[in-house]
Amino acid sequence: MAPVRGDGMRGLAVFISDIRNCKSKEAEIKRINKELANIRSKFKGDKTLDGYQKKKYVCKLLFIFLLGHDIDFGHMEAVNLLSSNKYSEKQIGYLFISVLVNTNSDLIKLIIQSIKNDLQSRNPIHVNLALQCIANIGSRDMAEAFSNEIPKLLVSGDTMDVVKQSAALCLLRLFRTCPDIIPGGEWTSRIIHLLNDQHMGVVTAATSLIDALVKKNPEEYKGCVSLAVSRLSRIVTASYTDLQDYTYYFVPAPWLSVKLLRLLQNYNPPTEDPGVRGRLNECLETILNKAQEPPKSKKVQHSNAKNAVLFEAINLIIHNDSEASLLVRACNQLGQFLSNRETNLRYLALESMCHLATSEFSHEAVKKHQEVVILSMKMEKDVSVRQQAVDLLYAMCDRTNAEEIVQEMLNYLETADYSIREEMVLKVAILAEKYATDYTWYVDVILNLIRIAGDYVSEEVWYRVIQIVINREEVQGYAAKTVFEALQAPACHENMVKVGGYILGEFGNLIAGDSRSAPMVQFKLLHSKYHLCSSMTRALLLSTYIKFINLFPEIRGTIQDVFRQHSNLRSADAELQQRASEYLQLSIVASTDVLATVLEEMPSFPERESSILAVLKKKKPGRVPENAEIRDNKSPVPNSHAHTNNAQNNHTSSSNNANASSDLLGLSTPPASQSGTLIDVLGDIYSTANGNSNVVNNSKKFVFKNNGVLFENDLLQIGVKSEFRQNLGRLGLYYGNKTQTALQNFVPTLQWSAEDALKLNVQIKAVEPTLEAGAQIQQLLTAECIDHYVGAPSIIISFRVNGGAVQKITVNLPLTVNKFFEPTEMNAESFFARWRNLGGEQQRAQRVFKAQQPLDLPGARNKLTGFGMQLLDSIDPNPDNMVCAGIIHTQAHKVGCLMRLEPNKQAQMFRLTIRSSLEAVTQEICELLVDQF
Repeated sequence: MAPVRGDGMRGLAVFISDIRNCKSKEAEIKRINKELANIRSKFKGDKTLDGYQKKKYVCKLLFIFLLGHDIDFGHMEAVNLLSSNKYSEKQIGYLFISVLVNTNSDLIKLIIQSIKNDLQSRNPIHVNLALQCIANIGSRDMAEAFSNEIPKLLVSGDTMDVVKQSAALCLLRLFRTCPDIIPGGEWTSRIIHLLNDQHMGVVTAATSLIDALVKKNPEEYKGCVSLAVSRLSRIVTASYTDLQDYTYYFVPAPWLSVKLLRLLQNYNPPTEDPGVRGRLNECLETILNKAQEPPKSKKVQHSNAKNAVLFEAINLIIHNDSEASLLVRACNQLGQFLSNRETNLRYLALESMCHLATSEFSHEAVKKHQEVVILSMKMEKDVSVRQQAVDLLYAMCDRTNAEEIVQEMLNYLETADYSIREEMVLKVAILAEKYATDYTWYVDVILNLIRIAGDYVSEEVWYRVIQIVINREEVQGYAAKTVFEALQAPACHENMVKVGGYILGEFGNLIAGDSRSAPMVQFKLLHSKYHLCSSMTRALLLSTYIKFINLFPEIRGTIQDVFRQHSNLRSADAELQQRASEYLQLSIVASTDVLATVLEEMPSFPERESSILAVLKKKKPGRVPENAEIRDNKSPVPNSHAHTNNAQNNHTSSSNNANASSDLLGLSTPPASQSGTLIDVLGDIYSTANGNSNVVNNSKKFVFKNNGVLFENDLLQIGVKSEFRQNLGRLGLYYGNKTQTALQNFVPTLQWSAEDALKLNVQIKAVEPTLEAGAQIQQLLTAECIDHYVGAPSIIISFRVNGGAVQKITVNLPLTVNKFFEPTEMNAESFFARWRNLGGEQQRAQRVFKAQQPLDLPGARNKLTGFGMQLLDSIDPNPDNMVCAGIIHTQAHKVGCLMRLEPNKQAQMFRLTIRSSLEAVTQEICELLVDQF
């Protein structure tokens, strides 16, 4: 039979030519419709078509489909071609089926039978066509239908090599679709021993298959290590004539070598058999030795193949991290590449050296190349190479070279590409904090960062410098002096104003003795920046001014004039107007002693881990070397709310609308459970759960908030954002993979009984089953409150890591009944009238309980605001008591609810009274609140 192209299929060639000559889309469609009508008439005609004619018409249908047109006939004719003994006809039949036939087609059983017939054929070409079709379709149906035939073909002694090669690749394709297809037991050993096959093509395909199997079940396939090392040894030590058919530009079997080296990276260095380990080390040494030999060809293919094997060998050396001599030799070899004229080689060398820098054996060897790396950072034309140079400097930094590296990075930051500035800022901040021996140097570095790249200094960075200054008395005066001098620059970044306002508000008195930084000078300097700043910064400056009244009573009048001015203005920002008004009243009404207590200096904060590194890891997952972690540093995380300390106690009315991100700078008093966090935008990311500092489960805290981190451990972070209106709610769950490998079979499942679903209907959208390394995906949920209910639904997240056992995480969703509250305003008369009407035994619940932590009345008020009810002021005769009112919206009815919380400061106890029109709601609201105070 003639080939597809040429005179043998002249009709197809003419049709393709006609299509290409069409002047418009309409002409093309007209010609295609004409051809489709002709083919349909031929298929339905009385005349029997021979194999050649079927092949020709099926080819035309394929071409029309590839042009983007739907094909709804011809499938049976294509299936008939599978039974032909002619290669060209069978090939076109399989091609049509692979491209057009749906796995749900009625013809699938007939197709499977035809494929089975070909798999049993003695003609290897027919068997290979069948295997290629199975792999191209790659469905679960195909995997189940041929789960017995393909493994037998792979390990049978009678199977030809070319068929074994195709069978291995086909099985790999099906394994990715259906991991259970691979039989265990004796099959494991037979598959592993394919690494000893004489045919290099079979070994290459089998290595890819075994690598995938090892990732799923490393223990079962650990026998492959010795065989892989043996095979690698034979390749590395082979002469040119030994592997002549598999030598690529004088490099023996480079693709197989790379695959074997990658396979060995799935296991730790072999320790059970010293002979295997010794042979592996010999292989790696030989590869490093060959890298030093003069090139045997000037062609780029030779160097590419040679370097591919070399870099994979270096990756294995880094993975094993056990042979000091090999690690140092690898480092020296990579150091030579740093000055290579090939950009790709320089990039790969820098990337590999980043990993070597984290090893105790090769860290010092990497440091020897510091000058060259700094030069690469400054002089490289390619921004990706400069980025890698920055990463390497970050990785090689330690106490001996920290100041030099930080200074070089600061110098480069002024001219650095915009795309890498933010990451550089984070890295400089981390290095400066971790290796600071003199914290005046640390303060200088951070202020220089703000001066040079203020737009790229995130909140975490400038929060952190404030924390450290507050906790280190010896640096407070220097910090105040330095920031005061920095604020005198004509062009001053807003982040500098924030840092200056915070530090001068706390420690401005330490430099007030100098006439050049007298109290009035400090105030005028800060206020000169006020009109240039955003509302958030202005709010912070107002807090600084009220602090100044405590520090410098002599300028009280000037500051009160500013407060008065902002109180009387018809400001577009009601928050600032409210704040100025309250601060003015505080400065007028409070005595000196009370003012000193309310505005006392920030206390030291408990030690916590810096979150700057966490931010960097999220921005560049998998690229942050482990040796850069900050776990110290006597640098606790302060709470910016406390900058105004008790001055914020009365500041509640305007804080009702404050969200988590706008609440960082003291715009409202934090709940007691959140005190101690300035750095973390989501409040309590780094709090602990169940005594495990690596697992964070914040489900209970979401009774009072809608956004934040719901769960976090070493593998996964789950964030949530939610909004509610009357009886409807919408949640967005954000799953973040914190590992450097993909999470497989990732399935979140809702746990909520059918009975409960009649009261709270929750709909959940499916997500992709694979969560890639460092990636984040979103899952949307909708909730409708149909009737009052108890408890909350939960979600079970199951997944596999590196093919291991199934991991399961159960997290309660923030869908408690209080989420459907609507705050209700009431005056005293209405409140007490309603209170008396709800006085029945079934309508009220009262609990007296011990406070879980020291009484924090402002924090309690904030909690109640976040609970969803309206906090009513001036209702209860006792100003310490808190009363609230709200209506729970359900589809069936509305439930009015009143609450009274009475604190006893002496006994450190609360009395909570709930009254509502339904007993079940009364009890549930009571239980929710008692658990939180």
